[in-house]
Amino acid sequence: MELDFERCYRAVDSRDQRFDGWFYTGVTSTGIYCRPSCPAITPKRKNVRFFPSAAAAQGAGLRACRRCRPDAAPGSPLWDVRADVVGRAMRLIADGVVDRDGVPGLASRLGYTERHLHRMLSAEMGAGPLALARAQRAQTARILIETTDLAMAEIAFAAGFGSVRQFNDTLREVYASAPSDLRTAAGRRQAPAGAGTIALRLAYRPPLHARALLDFLAVRALPGVEEVRDGTYRRGLRLPHGTSQVALTPADGHVAATLRLADLRDLAPAVARCRRLLDLDADPAAIDGTLAADPALAPAVTAEPGIRVPRAVDGFEQAVRAIINQQVSITSARTTLTRLLAHRVDHEVDQVDGDQTPGQLHDQRNGAGNEAGGGGGLRGFLGAEELLGVPDSGFGMPAGRREALRGLARAVVDGSVDLAPGVDRREAVRQLLALPGVGPWTANYLAMRAFGDPDVLLSSDLAVRRGAAALGLPHTPQTLDRYAERWRPWRSYATMRLWRAA
Repeated sequence: MELDFERCYRAVDSRDQRFDGWFYTGVTSTGIYCRPSCPAITPKRKNVRFFPSAAAAQGAGLRACRRCRPDAAPGSPLWDVRADVVGRAMRLIADGVVDRDGVPGLASRLGYTERHLHRMLSAEMGAGPLALARAQRAQTARILIETTDLAMAEIAFAAGFGSVRQFNDTLREVYASAPSDLRTAAGRRQAPAGAGTIALRLAYRPPLHARALLDFLAVRALPGVEEVRDGTYRRGLRLPHGTSQVALTPADGHVAATLRLADLRDLAPAVARCRRLLDLDADPAAIDGTLAADPALAPAVTAEPGIRVPRAVDGFEQAVRAIINQQVSITSARTTLTRLLAHRVDHEVDQVDGDQTPGQLHDQRNGAGNEAGGGGGLRGFLGAEELLGVPDSGFGMPAGRREALRGLARAVVDGSVDLAPGVDRREAVRQLLALPGVGPWTANYLAMRAFGDPDVLLSSDLAVRRGAAALGLPHTPQTLDRYAERWRPWRSYATMRLWRAA
Protein backbone atom coordinates (compact mmCIF):
# COMPACT_ATOMS: atom_id res chain seq x y z
CA MET A 1 0.00 0.00 0.00
CA GLU A 2 1.44 3.37 -1.03
CA LEU A 3 1.72 5.84 1.85
CA ASP A 4 2.23 9.49 0.93
CA PHE A 5 4.80 10.88 3.38
CA GLU A 6 3.46 14.45 3.45
CA ARG A 7 -0.16 13.46 4.01
CA CYS A 8 0.82 10.99 6.72
CA TYR A 9 3.12 13.45 8.45
CA ARG A 10 0.41 16.15 8.47
CA ALA A 11 -1.98 13.67 10.11
CA VAL A 12 0.65 12.88 12.76
CA ASP A 13 1.46 16.56 13.33
CA SER A 14 -2.25 17.32 13.90
CA ARG A 15 -2.77 14.14 15.94
CA ASP A 16 -5.78 13.30 13.76
CA GLN A 17 -7.46 10.24 15.24
CA ARG A 18 -9.40 9.63 12.02
CA PHE A 19 -6.21 8.08 10.63
CA ASP A 20 -5.72 5.61 13.49
CA GLY A 21 -5.51 2.16 11.93
CA TRP A 22 -4.95 3.53 8.42
CA PHE A 23 -1.18 3.56 9.01
CA TYR A 24 1.42 3.43 11.78
CA THR A 25 4.21 5.89 12.56
CA GLY A 26 7.67 4.45 13.17
CA VAL A 27 10.19 6.63 15.01
CA THR A 28 13.70 5.40 14.29
CA SER A 29 15.35 7.54 16.98
CA THR A 30 13.31 5.92 19.78
CA GLY A 31 12.65 2.52 18.23
CA ILE A 32 8.88 2.69 18.75
CA TYR A 33 5.81 2.84 16.54
CA CYS A 34 2.65 4.82 17.31
CA ARG A 35 -0.84 5.71 16.20
CA PRO A 36 -1.13 8.92 14.16
CA SER A 37 -3.02 10.45 17.11
CA CYS A 38 -0.32 9.69 19.70
CA PRO A 39 -0.14 12.64 22.14
CA ALA A 40 3.67 12.53 22.29
CA ILE A 41 5.77 15.32 20.76
CA THR A 42 5.74 15.11 16.96
CA PRO A 43 8.98 13.43 15.85
CA LYS A 44 11.34 15.05 13.38
CA ARG A 45 10.76 14.21 9.74
CA LYS A 46 14.18 12.59 9.35
CA ASN A 47 13.34 10.11 12.12
CA VAL A 48 9.94 9.02 10.78
CA ARG A 49 8.85 6.06 8.67
CA PHE A 50 5.29 5.04 7.90
CA PHE A 51 3.96 1.47 7.83
CA PRO A 52 0.69 0.00 6.53
CA SER A 53 0.36 -2.43 9.45
CA ALA A 54 1.54 -3.02 12.99
CA ALA A 55 3.17 -6.24 11.77
CA ALA A 56 5.25 -4.28 9.25
CA ALA A 57 6.43 -1.91 12.00
CA GLN A 58 7.32 -4.87 14.22
CA GLY A 59 9.16 -6.47 11.31
CA ALA A 60 11.31 -3.34 11.09
CA GLY A 61 12.41 -3.91 14.70
CA LEU A 62 10.11 -1.32 16.35
CA ARG A 63 8.15 -1.87 19.56
CA ALA A 64 4.64 -0.66 20.33
CA CYS A 65 4.28 2.69 22.08
CA ARG A 66 3.12 2.25 25.68
CA ARG A 67 1.33 5.58 25.67
CA CYS A 68 -0.98 5.36 22.63
CA ARG A 69 -1.11 1.53 22.33
CA PRO A 70 -1.12 1.34 18.53
CA ASP A 71 -1.81 -2.39 18.65
CA ALA A 72 -5.29 -1.56 19.99
CA ALA A 73 -6.16 0.95 17.26
CA PRO A 74 -9.30 0.47 15.11
CA GLY A 75 -8.83 -1.80 12.12
CA SER A 76 -8.12 -0.24 8.76
CA PRO A 77 -11.34 0.61 6.90
CA LEU A 78 -9.51 -0.20 3.69
CA TRP A 79 -9.31 -3.91 4.53
CA ASP A 80 -12.78 -3.81 6.06
CA VAL A 81 -14.47 -2.92 2.76
CA ARG A 82 -12.14 -4.22 0.07
CA ALA A 83 -13.37 -7.36 -1.68
CA ASP A 84 -10.05 -8.46 -3.20
CA VAL A 85 -7.82 -11.29 -1.98
CA VAL A 86 -5.85 -9.11 0.46
CA GLY A 87 -9.01 -7.74 2.05
CA ARG A 88 -10.44 -11.26 2.37
CA ALA A 89 -7.17 -12.53 3.84
CA MET A 90 -7.11 -9.78 6.46
CA ARG A 91 -10.65 -10.63 7.57
CA LEU A 92 -9.80 -14.33 7.83
CA ILE A 93 -6.59 -13.63 9.77
CA ALA A 94 -8.57 -11.46 12.19
CA ASP A 95 -11.01 -14.34 12.63
CA GLY A 96 -8.15 -16.62 13.70
CA VAL A 97 -7.86 -18.84 10.61
CA VAL A 98 -4.04 -18.86 10.66
CA ASP A 99 -4.00 -19.83 14.35
CA ARG A 100 -6.42 -22.71 13.69
CA ASP A 101 -5.42 -23.93 10.22
CA GLY A 102 -2.02 -22.36 9.58
CA VAL A 103 -0.97 -20.49 6.46
CA PRO A 104 -1.76 -23.55 4.26
CA GLY A 105 -5.37 -23.43 5.50
CA LEU A 106 -5.62 -19.69 4.80
CA ALA A 107 -4.17 -20.08 1.31
CA SER A 108 -6.49 -22.99 0.54
CA ARG A 109 -9.59 -21.01 1.54
CA LEU A 110 -8.51 -18.14 -0.69
CA GLY A 111 -7.58 -20.38 -3.62
CA TYR A 112 -3.91 -19.30 -3.90
CA THR A 113 -0.55 -20.88 -3.22
CA GLU A 114 1.16 -19.97 0.05
CA ARG A 115 3.99 -18.27 -1.85
CA HIS A 116 1.70 -16.09 -3.94
CA LEU A 117 -0.42 -15.17 -0.91
CA HIS A 118 2.73 -14.18 1.00
CA ARG A 119 3.83 -12.05 -1.94
CA MET A 120 0.47 -10.21 -2.17
CA LEU A 121 0.22 -9.53 1.56
CA SER A 122 3.84 -8.39 1.79
CA ALA A 123 3.34 -5.96 -1.10
CA GLU A 124 0.19 -4.45 0.45
CA MET A 125 0.76 -4.82 4.20
CA GLY A 126 4.54 -4.92 4.50
CA ALA A 127 4.28 -8.32 6.18
CA GLY A 128 3.27 -11.88 5.33
CA PRO A 129 0.41 -13.88 6.86
CA LEU A 130 2.52 -15.36 9.65
CA ALA A 131 3.77 -11.95 10.74
CA LEU A 132 0.25 -10.50 10.62
CA ALA A 133 -1.09 -13.38 12.72
CA ARG A 134 1.87 -13.00 15.13
CA ALA A 135 1.01 -9.33 15.69
CA GLN A 136 -2.56 -10.33 16.49
CA ARG A 137 -1.37 -13.02 18.91
CA ALA A 138 0.75 -10.44 20.74
CA GLN A 139 -2.26 -8.14 21.15
CA THR A 140 -4.44 -11.06 22.35
CA ALA A 141 -1.75 -12.08 24.85
CA ARG A 142 -1.49 -8.54 26.18
CA ILE A 143 -5.25 -8.40 26.77
CA LEU A 144 -5.16 -11.68 28.68
CA ILE A 145 -2.12 -10.64 30.71
CA GLU A 146 -3.74 -7.36 31.76
CA THR A 147 -7.31 -8.58 32.35
CA THR A 148 -6.97 -12.10 33.80
CA ASP A 149 -5.04 -13.93 36.53
CA LEU A 150 -4.15 -16.81 34.22
CA ALA A 151 -0.69 -18.30 34.37
CA MET A 152 1.58 -17.15 31.56
CA ALA A 153 1.77 -20.64 30.05
CA GLU A 154 -2.02 -20.75 29.79
CA ILE A 155 -2.04 -17.33 28.17
CA ALA A 156 0.63 -18.34 25.67
CA PHE A 157 -1.42 -21.21 24.29
CA ALA A 158 -4.76 -19.37 24.54
CA ALA A 159 -3.29 -16.56 22.42
CA GLY A 160 -2.20 -19.03 19.73
CA PHE A 161 1.55 -19.32 20.39
CA GLY A 162 3.17 -22.67 19.72
CA SER A 163 5.37 -22.54 22.83
CA VAL A 164 6.00 -20.50 25.97
CA ARG A 165 9.43 -19.54 24.63
CA GLN A 166 7.89 -18.17 21.43
CA PHE A 167 5.38 -16.26 23.57
CA ASN A 168 8.09 -14.72 25.76
CA ASP A 169 10.33 -13.78 22.82
CA THR A 170 7.49 -12.20 20.86
CA LEU A 171 6.23 -10.05 23.73
CA ARG A 172 9.74 -8.87 24.58
CA GLU A 173 10.25 -7.93 20.94
CA VAL A 174 6.87 -6.23 20.42
CA TYR A 175 6.53 -4.47 23.79
CA ALA A 176 10.14 -4.37 25.02
CA SER A 177 8.89 -5.95 28.26
CA ALA A 178 8.65 -9.39 29.76
CA PRO A 179 5.06 -10.67 30.12
CA SER A 180 5.25 -10.40 33.92
CA ASP A 181 6.30 -6.75 33.61
CA LEU A 182 3.25 -6.01 31.45
CA ARG A 183 1.01 -7.42 34.16
CA THR A 184 2.77 -5.39 36.85
CA ALA A 185 2.56 -2.20 34.79
CA ALA A 186 -1.18 -2.73 34.22
CA GLY A 187 -1.76 -2.97 37.97
CA ARG A 188 -4.16 -5.37 39.67
CA ARG A 189 -7.37 -4.42 37.92
CA GLN A 190 -10.67 -5.68 39.26
CA ALA A 191 -11.48 -8.55 36.92
CA PRO A 192 -15.08 -9.33 35.94
CA ALA A 193 -16.65 -12.16 37.91
CA GLY A 194 -16.32 -15.66 36.51
CA ALA A 195 -13.65 -17.78 34.90
CA GLY A 196 -13.13 -16.98 31.24
CA THR A 197 -14.63 -13.49 31.59
CA ILE A 198 -12.65 -10.71 29.93
CA ALA A 199 -13.39 -6.98 29.81
CA LEU A 200 -11.82 -4.79 27.14
CA ARG A 201 -12.37 -1.68 25.04
CA LEU A 202 -13.12 -1.80 21.31
CA ALA A 203 -11.85 1.36 19.62
CA TYR A 204 -13.66 3.08 16.74
CA ARG A 205 -13.34 6.21 14.62
CA PRO A 206 -15.85 8.82 15.79
CA PRO A 207 -18.58 9.68 15.33
CA LEU A 208 -20.60 6.60 16.19
CA HIS A 209 -24.41 6.87 16.30
CA ALA A 210 -24.87 4.32 19.07
CA ARG A 211 -28.62 4.79 19.45
CA ALA A 212 -29.23 3.92 15.79
CA LEU A 213 -27.18 0.73 16.19
CA LEU A 214 -28.99 -0.35 19.34
CA ASP A 215 -32.41 0.54 17.88
CA PHE A 216 -31.72 -1.61 14.81
CA LEU A 217 -30.56 -4.57 16.89
CA ALA A 218 -33.31 -4.24 19.52
CA VAL A 219 -36.24 -4.53 17.12
CA ARG A 220 -34.72 -7.74 15.66
CA ALA A 221 -33.52 -9.27 18.94
CA LEU A 222 -34.40 -12.95 19.41
CA PRO A 223 -35.27 -14.09 22.96
CA GLY A 224 -32.68 -16.51 24.28
CA VAL A 225 -30.10 -15.36 21.73
CA GLU A 226 -29.82 -11.59 22.18
CA GLU A 227 -31.29 -8.61 24.00
CA VAL A 228 -30.88 -4.85 24.30
CA ARG A 229 -31.32 -3.45 27.79
CA ASP A 230 -30.10 -0.30 29.57
CA GLY A 231 -27.93 0.80 26.65
CA THR A 232 -26.17 -2.58 26.34
CA TYR A 233 -26.46 -5.21 23.63
CA ARG A 234 -26.00 -8.79 24.82
CA ARG A 235 -25.94 -12.00 22.85
CA GLY A 236 -24.67 -15.55 22.64
CA LEU A 237 -22.02 -16.50 20.11
CA ARG A 238 -20.98 -19.74 18.40
CA LEU A 239 -17.19 -19.67 18.09
CA PRO A 240 -14.62 -22.12 16.66
CA HIS A 241 -13.78 -23.72 20.02
CA GLY A 242 -17.04 -23.30 21.92
CA THR A 243 -19.75 -20.89 22.95
CA SER A 244 -19.54 -17.36 24.31
CA GLN A 245 -21.64 -14.57 25.69
CA VAL A 246 -20.88 -10.93 25.05
CA ALA A 247 -22.13 -7.62 26.41
CA LEU A 248 -21.40 -4.51 24.31
CA THR A 249 -21.96 -1.01 25.71
CA PRO A 250 -21.17 2.00 23.47
CA ALA A 251 -19.24 4.71 25.31
CA ASP A 252 -17.31 7.86 24.45
CA GLY A 253 -14.50 6.84 22.11
CA HIS A 254 -14.90 3.09 22.58
CA VAL A 255 -17.33 0.23 23.06
CA ALA A 256 -16.98 -1.53 26.40
CA ALA A 257 -17.04 -5.30 25.82
CA THR A 258 -17.39 -8.04 28.40
CA LEU A 259 -16.77 -11.51 26.97
CA ARG A 260 -17.46 -14.79 28.72
CA LEU A 261 -15.61 -17.48 26.77
CA ALA A 262 -15.79 -21.26 27.08
CA ASP A 263 -12.30 -21.43 25.52
CA LEU A 264 -9.86 -18.51 25.68
CA ARG A 265 -8.48 -19.43 22.24
CA ASP A 266 -11.67 -17.82 20.92
CA LEU A 267 -10.78 -14.33 22.18
CA ALA A 268 -9.46 -12.99 18.86
CA PRO A 269 -12.37 -14.38 16.77
CA ALA A 270 -14.87 -13.06 19.34
CA VAL A 271 -13.35 -9.57 19.20
CA ALA A 272 -13.29 -9.64 15.38
CA ARG A 273 -16.95 -10.65 15.21
CA CYS A 274 -18.04 -8.02 17.72
CA ARG A 275 -16.18 -5.34 15.76
CA ARG A 276 -17.82 -6.58 12.57
CA LEU A 277 -21.28 -6.67 14.17
CA LEU A 278 -21.09 -3.00 15.18
CA ASP A 279 -19.16 -1.91 12.04
CA LEU A 280 -16.44 -0.39 14.22
CA ASP A 281 -13.77 -0.30 11.50
CA ALA A 282 -15.79 1.99 9.22
CA ASP A 283 -14.57 5.45 8.19
CA PRO A 284 -17.57 7.68 9.04
CA ALA A 285 -15.86 10.84 7.80
CA ALA A 286 -15.56 9.45 4.27
CA ILE A 287 -19.03 7.89 4.30
CA ASP A 288 -20.87 10.92 5.68
CA GLY A 289 -18.91 13.25 3.44
CA THR A 290 -20.11 11.44 0.32
CA LEU A 291 -23.73 11.14 1.43
CA ALA A 292 -23.94 14.72 2.72
CA ALA A 293 -23.05 15.97 -0.76
CA ASP A 294 -26.63 15.01 -1.73
CA PRO A 295 -28.98 17.80 -0.53
CA ALA A 296 -31.70 15.20 0.11
CA LEU A 297 -29.52 13.32 2.63
CA ALA A 298 -27.52 16.24 4.02
CA PRO A 299 -29.98 17.15 6.83
CA ALA A 300 -30.13 13.53 8.03
CA VAL A 301 -26.32 13.22 7.98
CA THR A 302 -25.99 16.45 9.95
CA ALA A 303 -28.62 15.38 12.49
CA GLU A 304 -27.31 11.81 12.86
CA PRO A 305 -23.61 11.54 11.99
CA GLY A 306 -21.86 8.20 12.20
CA ILE A 307 -24.66 5.82 11.16
CA ARG A 308 -23.18 2.32 10.77
CA VAL A 309 -24.34 -0.85 9.00
CA PRO A 310 -24.87 -3.58 11.62
CA ARG A 311 -23.13 -6.65 10.27
CA ALA A 312 -23.41 -10.31 11.27
CA VAL A 313 -21.54 -12.44 13.81
CA ASP A 314 -22.48 -15.58 11.85
CA GLY A 315 -23.20 -15.82 8.14
CA PHE A 316 -25.53 -18.82 8.44
CA GLU A 317 -27.59 -17.11 11.15
CA GLN A 318 -27.99 -14.03 8.99
CA ALA A 319 -28.97 -16.13 5.96
CA VAL A 320 -31.69 -17.94 7.93
CA ARG A 321 -33.03 -14.64 9.22
CA ALA A 322 -33.06 -13.17 5.71
CA ILE A 323 -34.94 -16.10 4.16
CA ILE A 324 -37.57 -16.04 6.92
CA ASN A 325 -37.88 -12.26 6.59
CA GLN A 326 -38.70 -12.45 2.87
CA GLN A 327 -42.13 -10.91 2.22
CA VAL A 328 -43.05 -10.70 5.91
CA SER A 329 -42.64 -7.98 8.52
CA ILE A 330 -39.75 -7.88 10.97
CA THR A 331 -42.21 -8.67 13.79
CA SER A 332 -43.59 -11.73 11.99
CA ALA A 333 -40.09 -12.98 11.16
CA ARG A 334 -39.05 -12.54 14.80
CA THR A 335 -42.05 -14.57 15.96
CA THR A 336 -41.24 -17.39 13.53
CA LEU A 337 -37.57 -17.44 14.51
CA THR A 338 -38.45 -17.47 18.22
CA ARG A 339 -40.73 -20.47 17.65
CA LEU A 340 -37.95 -22.27 15.78
CA LEU A 341 -35.41 -21.62 18.54
CA ALA A 342 -37.85 -22.63 21.26
CA HIS A 343 -38.34 -25.97 19.53
CA ARG A 344 -34.59 -26.57 19.64
CA VAL A 345 -34.58 -26.16 23.43
CA ASP A 346 -37.63 -28.43 23.82
CA HIS A 347 -35.98 -31.06 21.62
CA GLU A 348 -32.82 -30.98 23.75
CA VAL A 349 -34.88 -31.39 26.93
CA ASP A 350 -36.39 -34.58 25.53
CA GLN A 351 -32.86 -35.83 24.82
CA VAL A 352 -31.50 -35.07 28.30
CA ASP A 353 -34.07 -35.18 31.08
CA GLY A 354 -37.81 -35.23 30.65
CA ASP A 355 -38.30 -33.71 34.12
CA GLN A 356 -36.37 -30.53 33.30
CA THR A 357 -38.13 -27.50 31.87
CA PRO A 358 -36.66 -25.74 28.82
CA GLY A 359 -35.69 -22.83 31.04
CA GLN A 360 -33.88 -25.06 33.52
CA LEU A 361 -31.90 -26.79 30.78
CA HIS A 362 -31.16 -23.43 29.21
CA ASP A 363 -29.78 -22.10 32.49
CA GLN A 364 -27.88 -25.30 33.27
CA ARG A 365 -26.07 -25.36 29.92
CA ASN A 366 -25.16 -21.69 29.92
CA GLY A 367 -24.35 -20.90 33.53
CA ALA A 368 -27.20 -18.53 34.31
CA GLY A 369 -26.18 -15.90 36.81
CA ASN A 370 -22.55 -15.86 35.65
CA GLU A 371 -23.01 -14.72 32.05
CA ALA A 372 -21.39 -11.68 30.45
CA GLY A 373 -23.08 -8.57 31.73
CA GLY A 374 -26.07 -10.43 33.18
CA GLY A 375 -27.40 -11.69 29.85
CA GLY A 376 -29.69 -14.37 31.29
CA GLY A 377 -28.02 -17.43 29.78
CA LEU A 378 -28.03 -16.28 26.16
CA ARG A 379 -27.04 -18.85 23.54
CA GLY A 380 -25.74 -18.81 20.02
CA PHE A 381 -28.06 -19.28 17.05
CA LEU A 382 -28.83 -22.62 15.41
CA GLY A 383 -26.06 -24.24 13.42
CA ALA A 384 -26.69 -25.70 9.96
CA GLU A 385 -26.64 -29.32 11.19
CA GLU A 386 -28.98 -28.43 14.07
CA LEU A 387 -31.46 -26.87 11.68
CA LEU A 388 -31.46 -30.01 9.54
CA GLY A 389 -32.51 -31.96 12.63
CA VAL A 390 -35.62 -29.85 13.26
CA PRO A 391 -38.82 -31.66 12.17
CA ASP A 392 -41.47 -30.03 9.97
CA SER A 393 -43.58 -29.11 12.98
CA GLY A 394 -40.78 -26.95 14.40
CA PHE A 395 -40.66 -24.47 11.51
CA GLY A 396 -44.13 -22.91 11.58
CA MET A 397 -43.88 -21.54 8.05
CA PRO A 398 -44.96 -22.42 4.49
CA ALA A 399 -43.40 -25.57 3.01
CA GLY A 400 -41.52 -23.63 0.33
CA ARG A 401 -39.72 -21.46 2.86
CA ARG A 402 -39.03 -24.45 5.10
CA GLU A 403 -37.39 -26.29 2.21
CA ALA A 404 -35.42 -23.17 1.29
CA LEU A 405 -33.93 -23.16 4.80
CA ARG A 406 -33.10 -26.84 4.60
CA GLY A 407 -31.53 -26.36 1.17
CA LEU A 408 -29.36 -23.57 2.60
CA ALA A 409 -28.33 -25.71 5.57
CA ARG A 410 -27.41 -28.66 3.33
CA ALA A 411 -25.36 -26.37 1.07
CA VAL A 412 -23.45 -24.98 4.08
CA VAL A 413 -22.80 -28.45 5.49
CA ASP A 414 -21.53 -29.86 2.16
CA GLY A 415 -19.47 -26.72 1.42
CA SER A 416 -21.25 -25.66 -1.77
CA VAL A 417 -22.15 -22.34 -0.08
CA ASP A 418 -19.52 -20.42 1.91
CA LEU A 419 -20.75 -17.79 4.39
CA ALA A 420 -17.43 -17.16 6.19
CA PRO A 421 -16.06 -13.64 6.88
CA GLY A 422 -13.43 -13.83 4.12
CA VAL A 423 -15.76 -15.11 1.41
CA ASP A 424 -15.55 -13.84 -2.16
CA ARG A 425 -18.65 -11.64 -2.14
CA ARG A 426 -19.58 -12.07 -5.80
CA GLU A 427 -19.09 -15.83 -5.64
CA ALA A 428 -21.15 -16.06 -2.43
CA VAL A 429 -24.03 -14.13 -4.02
CA ARG A 430 -23.86 -16.43 -7.06
CA GLN A 431 -23.95 -19.50 -4.81
CA LEU A 432 -26.94 -18.15 -2.88
CA LEU A 433 -28.93 -17.27 -6.00
CA ALA A 434 -28.50 -20.86 -7.19
CA LEU A 435 -30.45 -22.12 -4.16
CA PRO A 436 -34.23 -22.61 -4.44
CA GLY A 437 -36.14 -19.93 -2.56
CA VAL A 438 -33.30 -17.38 -2.49
CA GLY A 439 -33.89 -14.30 -4.61
CA PRO A 440 -31.99 -11.06 -5.36
CA TRP A 441 -33.26 -9.22 -2.26
CA THR A 442 -32.03 -11.97 0.07
CA ALA A 443 -28.66 -12.34 -1.66
CA ASN A 444 -28.05 -8.58 -1.70
CA TYR A 445 -29.19 -8.19 1.90
CA LEU A 446 -26.63 -10.82 2.89
CA ALA A 447 -23.96 -9.11 0.79
CA MET A 448 -24.56 -5.98 2.86
CA ARG A 449 -24.92 -7.49 6.33
CA ALA A 450 -23.14 -10.85 6.29
CA PHE A 451 -20.33 -10.16 3.79
CA GLY A 452 -19.74 -6.48 4.59
CA ASP A 453 -20.26 -5.01 1.11
CA PRO A 454 -20.44 -1.22 1.67
CA ASP A 455 -22.12 -0.51 -1.68
CA VAL A 456 -25.46 -2.36 -1.72
CA LEU A 457 -28.73 -0.53 -2.38
CA LEU A 458 -31.85 -2.58 -1.66
CA SER A 459 -33.94 -0.57 -4.08
CA SER A 460 -36.77 -3.14 -4.20
CA ASP A 461 -37.18 -3.11 -0.41
CA LEU A 462 -40.51 -1.58 0.60
CA ALA A 463 -39.09 0.30 3.59
CA VAL A 464 -36.23 1.69 1.48
CA ARG A 465 -38.74 2.96 -1.08
CA ARG A 466 -40.87 4.51 1.66
CA GLY A 467 -37.81 6.22 3.10
CA ALA A 468 -36.87 7.56 -0.34
CA ALA A 469 -40.39 8.92 -0.82
CA ALA A 470 -40.27 10.57 2.63
CA LEU A 471 -37.10 12.39 1.59
CA GLY A 472 -38.53 13.46 -1.76
CA LEU A 473 -36.34 11.04 -3.74
CA PRO A 474 -37.31 8.81 -6.67
CA HIS A 475 -38.90 5.73 -5.15
CA THR A 476 -39.42 3.12 -7.82
CA PRO A 477 -36.61 0.54 -7.96
CA GLN A 478 -35.37 1.63 -11.39
CA THR A 479 -35.41 5.38 -10.73
CA LEU A 480 -33.90 4.96 -7.27
CA ASP A 481 -31.08 2.80 -8.68
CA ARG A 482 -30.19 5.49 -11.19
CA TYR A 483 -30.35 8.29 -8.62
CA ALA A 484 -28.22 6.34 -6.12
CA GLU A 485 -25.18 6.24 -8.40
CA ARG A 486 -24.08 9.48 -6.65
CA TRP A 487 -23.88 7.59 -3.34
CA ARG A 488 -21.23 5.12 -4.49
CA PRO A 489 -19.28 3.48 -2.90
CA TRP A 490 -21.41 3.83 0.25
CA ARG A 491 -24.88 2.78 -0.86
CA SER A 492 -25.23 0.32 2.04
CA TYR A 493 -25.01 3.29 4.41
CA ALA A 494 -27.54 5.18 2.30
CA THR A 495 -29.83 2.14 2.65
CA MET A 496 -29.56 2.44 6.44
CA ARG A 497 -30.50 6.11 6.28
CA LEU A 498 -33.48 5.40 4.02
CA TRP A 499 -34.67 2.75 6.48
CA ARG A 500 -34.46 5.31 9.28
CA ALA A 501 -36.32 7.86 7.18
CA ALA A 502 -39.12 5.31 6.74
